[in-house]
Amino acid sequence: MRTAQASSLMTDMEVRAHADHHASLRLWLRLLSCTTRIEDTIRQRLREKFAITLPRFDLMAQLEREPKGLPMSELSRRMMVTGGNVTNIVDQLEQERLVLRQSQPGDRRAFRVSLTASGRKIFSAMAQEHEDWVVELLSPLSERQQKQLHELLNTLKAGQALQHKEFV
Repeated sequence: MRTAQASSLMTDMEVRAHADHHASLRLWLRLLSCTTRIEDTIRQRLREKFAITLPRFDLMAQLEREPKGLPMSELSRRMMVTGGNVTNIVDQLEQERLVLRQSQPGDRRAFRVSLTASGRKIFSAMAQEHEDWVVELLSPLSERQQKQLHELLNTLKAGQALQHKEFV
């Protein structure tokens, strides 16, 4: 078991940066460090409070947004993981009766996955806790600072989308 200090050091990507590095590199490492720390905390809390992994939570979140369910291929695309990974997660959640897998009309090899009533109820409780954790983890920033950071990151994201189109 790692100590909190060792874990913090290992997940802090910023230790790679030096004062003589370009500001953009230092910013990238700061963003990566913050994201990693928040994600690690959420992973740990999901495991401790609900005995669930972040990928399983993420899959249930995708299904919660789509009451009629989603094809397995769409789940894979949205989660940016392989079809095999989605199949494994769906298998586990199906065994726990949290999701239902149904064959697609006209294609017996394709399946649509949806939350069961029990899955919806359980996910609702997890989602509320998750939101509370995110609010807590971002609380060092004021509401105004969060809005400002959101706008700045939106500008960065839009710029990346334009650059991505140039290479496609």
